[in-house]
Amino acid sequence: MACKKDHSRIQTIMAILPIDQGGKGRHKCAACAYELGFEAGSQLKEKIDLEQVLNSLEESQAKEQRHKSPHASYAQGYIDGVNYFYSKQ
Repeated sequence: MACKKDHSRIQTIMAILPIDQGGKGRHKCAACAYELGFEAGSQLKEKIDLEQVLNSLEESQAKEQRHKSPHASYAQGYIDGVNYFYSKQ
């Protein structure tokens, strides 16, 4: 199923991520991966099953997330989420 979510607020982040057109991340929604990573990071989750995350993602060939690495996107979201957590202290 194709992702129909509005990811317009993070398109500038998607633009800087590396391209990945192969492997488990092929055609997966990197913007959704970022949002899941941000959520995990903002909660300081310490146990992450990235394979489960990748399997849960819908496909996306839209906008800036097209062909972007969901691995890198999740990692960027996680660090942004951690930084967000600490900025609220």
